Amino acid sequence: MQEQLLSRLKKITEEEQRILNGQDGIRRELYSSQSDFVIDSRKLLEKGRLIDIRPHTRFAHFPSHRHNYVEMVYMCSGRTTHILGGKETIVLEQGDLLFLNQHTTQEILEASEEDIAVNFIILPEFFNRTISMIERENLLRDFLISTISGKESSVGYLHFRAGDILPVQNLIENMIWTLIHNTSGCNTVNVTTMGLLLMNLSLFFDSIDRVDSTLTDRKLVFAVLKYIESHYRDGRLSEIAEALEQPAYAVSRLLKKQTGANFKELLQERKLQQAAYLLSQTTLSAEAILDAIGYDNSSYFYRRFKEKYGCSPKEYRTGSVE
Repeated sequence: MQEQLLSRLKKITEEEQRILNGQDGIRRELYSSQSDFVIDSRKLLEKGRLIDIRPHTRFAHFPSHRHNYVEMVYMCSGRTTHILGGKETIVLEQGDLLFLNQHTTQEILEASEEDIAVNFIILPEFFNRTISMIERENLLRDFLISTISGKESSVGYLHFRAGDILPVQNLIENMIWTLIHNTSGCNTVNVTTMGLLLMNLSLFFDSIDRVDSTLTDRKLVFAVLKYIESHYRDGRLSEIAEALEQPAYAVSRLLKKQTGANFKELLQERKLQQAAYLLSQTTLSAEAILDAIGYDNSSYFYRRFKEKYGCSPKEYRTGSVE
């Protein structure tokens, strides 16, 4: 991180100084008015703002809590230890990024002076325009969006090992700088930057959730989704299950649990997304597109396409829905 920016974030806050003086621990009333400790965005955001940042409070154990907003934690230097959902321990190293939805509990062990983390407080509606920037649909993007949208889900967080991904680092630091200085037009800048950040993260899904050397359920699902991204034409459940050294039935059951769809349904969804992309971005004929996405039943394709997009492929291409 740029040294001038890091130096500013290292400054001891009033809350931290009270903790160092032995006057306080974490004062819940600063964050929440609820007995079950749900951190309230109204305590942290100025009225009318959809996004802001605050340095993580060091020198004290931060007790288990939830948020009524989407939180994005960026580790500027050092490390912090997070206990998520009461059982999963995540250690954020420098450059790491953690997305949390509103339903996931978080507990943070005491951090030292050199452990600098920035918490992004983001209202869900901030993502409305951001998501629309990501024009091309894909399953990995959808999975990311479901995590930050605030919907109840079996996946409540995404952990990115992003320390070596320069575009991601630059985009996050740009957002921090813009939010600190609160310059005119910064909301538009931040919406655009967040869109670019999500686009870049979707390209680096291999960097997600490397918590340990074991193949966690979440990592397995990501591996299958990534396989579908590059094998949507002729992908087979048996092939990816064998590569993951997992029984095919177990992979299918886990996909259904985590995404709400089985392998075949996800594969069909990706074919339709690719067909829509080719219709809008190329002049390929419908027959050529059917071949490109691996469909040999044209009537089934047309029926499924209309169910998903509300129009025929021809109408989708011309933009003239009857």
